[in-house]
Amino acid sequence: MVVAAKMVKTVVVQVDRLVEHPLYAKRIKQRNRFMAHDERGECREGDRVVIIESRPLSRHKRWRVSRIVKQAAR
Repeated sequence: MVVAAKMVKTVVVQVDRLVEHPLYAKRIKQRNRFMAHDERGECREGDRVVIIESRPLSRHKRWRVSRIVKQAAR
């Protein structure tokens, strides 16, 4: 899910996943944030997107937006 789209051609994508604790077997939510390249500038906050790994595009960007799965309500 796109959580920030205020930069030019760059969006911040947050990936949430559930991981089971090895000892207590409780499910824990883990979040990772990736800076992804959005060439056309189509993504907005709240969009669900697919990102793919690419060559380093800048200091923090190593991902590209492949496609928008679901757009947020505008």
